[in-house]
Amino acid sequence: MKSKENDTQTKSMTWKRFKRFIPLYLMALPGLIYVFINNYMPLPGLVLAFKNFNVKKGIYGSDWAGLKNFEYLFKTQDAYIITRNTIAYNVTFIIVNTVAAIAVAIILAELSGRLKKLYQSAILLPFLISAVIVSYLVFAFLSTENGFINNTILEPLGMENISWYTEKKYWPFILVFVNTWKTVGYSCIIYLATIIGFDRGYYEASIIDGASKWQQITKITIPMLKPTIIMLTLLAIGRIFYSDFGLFYQVPQNSGPLFPVTNTIDTYVYRGLLELGNVTMSAAAGLYQSFVGFVLVLSANLLVRKVDPDSALF
Repeated sequence: MKSKENDTQTKSMTWKRFKRFIPLYLMALPGLIYVFINNYMPLPGLVLAFKNFNVKKGIYGSDWAGLKNFEYLFKTQDAYIITRNTIAYNVTFIIVNTVAAIAVAIILAELSGRLKKLYQSAILLPFLISAVIVSYLVFAFLSTENGFINNTILEPLGMENISWYTEKKYWPFILVFVNTWKTVGYSCIIYLATIIGFDRGYYEASIIDGASKWQQITKITIPMLKPTIIMLTLLAIGRIFYSDFGLFYQVPQNSGPLFPVTNTIDTYVYRGLLELGNVTMSAAAGLYQSFVGFVLVLSANLLVRKVDPDSALF
């Protein structure tokens, strides 16, 4: 009898706890539905990467192709260039964006008053702008005939105009600058929210001990930011074989002379699909990028866990 009563009490407690969190479950439901539709429903389609797709036969009725679709990425003459560009740019983005985001977050944390919210909105705004609009903004600066830089800066100084969309040597710096301007606001807000949550007692004690502002930043703020820095860096490493398609395709205006420094895996596959229309090659490229990203995240997390177990994601 006691066991039945205990079971009844346990079920009653479980139901009460469930009812308590029903509003939270309902709030999470749209996000869960989106993740299921966007991330999990397409998973059976991964078989396309190993198929010789035929529309009449369908995905599962098409003949197997083995690993032939992956040869598209590795046997081409441009394989080294697109892999080099993808990795080199993403490594640069991780380093530059992390430093810039932390610096801006620390500056914003020191501000006070109404202007602080204005600055936060202004920094986040570029992240919300479409890549198409960004490409037109960049074009307004770099246009050979009507661009701001050529007409307003170079000509008054007596310098010759630069044909920006045919000179590839400038674009690694331009792409890094545009990416930092566009994306630094998102990471900055995350770092700022973390800094605001710090116990102010640490800073008050350091002031009493005579610490300078720089010492507070290097000895208190940055060490306490370490878990957030590691988390965002690990997430970025997971996408190191992906590239911002709009940045590398729209911003350079798909200019042929710039391909050696703007062509990445994503843009190369897109251009290949426009010419060949081969869906299976695109599926193979996506699977390859996802697998490499998964391995990189596991490896980076394993390294972090060995050095600092408390900062690892899992």
